[in-house]
Amino acid sequence: PPYAPTQHLEREQALAKQFAEILHFTLSFDELKMTNPAIQNDFSYYRRTISRNRINNLQLDAESEVNNEMANRMSLFYAEATPMLKTLSNATTKFVSENKTLPIEDTTDCLSTMACVCRVMLETPEYRSRFTNTETLLFCMRVMVGVIILYDHVHPVGAFAKTSKIDMKGCIKVLKDQPSTSTEGLLNALR
Repeated sequence: PPYAPTQHLEREQALAKQFAEILHFTLSFDELKMTNPAIQNDFSYYRRTISRNRINNLQLDAESEVNNEMANRMSLFYAEATPMLKTLSNATTKFVSENKTLPIEDTTDCLSTMACVCRVMLETPEYRSRFTNTETLLFCMRVMVGVIILYDHVHPVGAFAKTSKIDMKGCIKVLKDQPSTSTEGLLNALR
């Protein structure tokens, strides 16, 4: 018989931790990208310079040069507001649509359970006092926001519907209770 989401997460703790690490990296990457909007302009400048050098027959180190197809893909990737999150959302949506035998609830219940666990860890003083550094706190907040966004993409009615299994008000309150410098990007990602 299939396991309940909590049982599944307990049985697969290492996998859940790796998934959380991916979410943490994804939101960290996108946060850095959002705070550095010049990256697209810098990449465009790089492409123009490479193109100019080709026209002028200047041979550069071929290994350090990005080929045209890769450059086009990179350009499209960086054009997204949150490129890593978009990639992860697309992969999750693809997983759900390609695995028709796996009920969608199995995925959404697992995501909502992870969001709930993170929210409870952040709002309960007893658990929160166990966080020894701010990076752990940020990790927990990023994972919570990441699973909410994935849930919103995968669930037919989304995370913000009244019937959602995620306590959105509670999650947003937990984020707003933190110093704004650490949560501004996360709150923007939820918008």
